[in-house]
Amino acid sequence: MATPNLVNVATISPKNAMGSLGDTNRTTMIDVAAESAVRIDTILISNDDGTNACDATVEISNDNGSTYYKIASTISVPADSTLSLIDTPIYLDETDLIAITAGTASDLDYHVSYVELID
Repeated sequence: MATPNLVNVATISPKNAMGSLGDTNRTTMIDVAAESAVRIDTILISNDDGTNACDATVEISNDNGSTYYKIASTISVPADSTLSLIDTPIYLDETDLIAITAGTASDLDYHVSYVELID
């Protein structure tokens, strides 16, 4: 397994990852495959609770889930609204993970728009 050479990429595929957070456990949004890299362009988090705000934490692991580093910690998403989390792209390497945790079950949905680069 080697870091993909971004100059010599064989395949570039636009993709989306989305889901609803039915519990308060850490949920993987993207798990980067071997021989691949990912450029994340957008992370949207929406709160579909019409009354209460809900906290969201987003973390990245660069060691296949052994250790996580927060890029957003307990960010409050107001009721009936959507938060755009990043302003600039984030690159993930093979076996890296990006995960989200909701403060309240069944309140948050996520959408991640990204490009997969396969060596």
